[in-house]
Amino acid sequence: MLVETPTLAQAIAYGHQQLMPSSDSAKLDAQLLLASVLDKELSYLLTWPEKVLSKAQRQAFLSLLSRRIEGEPIAYILGFKEFWSLPFKVSTATLIPRPDTETLIELVLVHFAEKAQLSCLDLGTGTGAIALSLASEMPTWHIDALDFSEDAVALAKFNAKQLNLPQVNIYQSDWFEKVPSNSQFDLIVSNPPYIDGDDVNLSQGDVRFEPKSALVADNNGLADIEHIAKQAKHYLKPQGRLYFEHGYQQGAAVRALLENLGYRAAQTVTDLNGHERISWAIFSHSHE
Repeated sequence: MLVETPTLAQAIAYGHQQLMPSSDSAKLDAQLLLASVLDKELSYLLTWPEKVLSKAQRQAFLSLLSRRIEGEPIAYILGFKEFWSLPFKVSTATLIPRPDTETLIELVLVHFAEKAQLSCLDLGTGTGAIALSLASEMPTWHIDALDFSEDAVALAKFNAKQLNLPQVNIYQSDWFEKVPSNSQFDLIVSNPPYIDGDDVNLSQGDVRFEPKSALVADNNGLADIEHIAKQAKHYLKPQGRLYFEHGYQQGAAVRALLENLGYRAAQTVTDLNGHERISWAIFSHSHE
């Protein structure tokens, strides 16, 4: 039981203890929740551990704590998630940006860092994490980002405004449906749904709270990847590149799929945990 007028240190210790059975980052979660209640930086908690919470602050902290104990992702509770050192507003309309996806950003920048002018399409943008992170690094690139969900599009537009990246063109589309037929891109990137509907992980952890439409795909999780790869051939410039994030066991299947569709030099890159996570290939129109 948390005392009636706890200090910041006592509140953190209590939250840490309560969250240990359900969170791998229990102490940090407790600190983030308390900082949110106080509207302060984490450093404030360390500087003023003896400060005392008001009754209203204590109750607000316990309320947030109970949501986290139930398994609700910390990003949804706080309303934001840091990605590529940028703060992204998040909501239950989209997936929460994950560190693994930064591998895709890094790979694209390695491949195209010397290109001042480049056209890029981000399919299924969600919060706008991929498109806006690339735009933050390469402000002269022409980047389009789309999502099927109107709520996701609104969220991505909000993030673009907050991050002062108005040059990214964000709009609603069911994959390529509303992409102008004469559009040609140097690269197309996507973090599409790639989890099989029967995957036991869908009932565990953060994904229980995330939109299933952004997670699940037919054909063992490969249906959307295959659909995008087929359509992308009509929208890539000669020697254009297609990049996918996918499940850690899907690398070989994605490479085979791309090569069967006429892409060449299909390769897979591992994420921070050493899992196959990003596959990419080049499309040569002469092979169509």
